[in-house]
Amino acid sequence: MAKKKGYEKSIRVKLIELLISILVISALIYVFGYTDSNALKIFTGIACGLFLFGVIIVKFGSPDEPEPKKEDGVTKLVLLDEEGESVKEWLIQGETSLLIGKSSAQNEVDIDLADAEYAALISKQHAVLNQASGDWFIEDIHSKNGTGIKQPNKRDKSKLEIEQPHKVKAGDIIYIANTRLLLK
Repeated sequence: MAKKKGYEKSIRVKLIELLISILVISALIYVFGYTDSNALKIFTGIACGLFLFGVIIVKFGSPDEPEPKKEDGVTKLVLLDEEGESVKEWLIQGETSLLIGKSSAQNEVDIDLADAEYAALISKQHAVLNQASGDWFIEDIHSKNGTGIKQPNKRDKSKLEIEQPHKVKAGDIIYIANTRLLLK
C-alpha cells in the first residue's frame, strides 16, 4: 500500500511539473510572439531565466555545495603490548586535543601511559594529538626519547621532529618512546 501511495504521489508530481511546463511555454509564446512590449519581454525573459535556474538547483543540487568530507575513521587510541594485543583503549572521537604522557600530582595528561611497559622512557608531557579540519596530527613536545610514526603501508617508522605536526590516520601506529599506540 505504501508503494502504491508513493507511486501515485510521483505521478501527481510529474503531472504538475508537466502542467507548469505547458503554462510557461504558452506564456513565452504569447509574450514573444504576440506582444510588442519590450519591457514585458525583458521582464518575462528574466523571470523565466530565474525560474529555470531554480529548477536546475532543485533538481541537480547547488553547484557550490561542498562534497561531504570523508572521515578518516579515527575514533580511538589503543595501547598495544609486545605481541600487538590491545592492553588499554581511549575513545577520542569528539576530542580536539589530547596530551600524551604520564600523569602525576603536578601533571595531568589525557592519555596516561604511566602504567605502560616502557613508562620509564616516556616523558611527563611527551606528545600532543590534535584534530584540525577533520584530520589528526601528532606532535612531539620536547620528549627525551622521541615520538615516531609507522604507517601500515611502510616497513620502517619515522621519527618526528620536535614541535613539527605530522598527519596521522586510522591504522597508523604512534611510538611514544618504545610504547605503541594504534589509531583506530
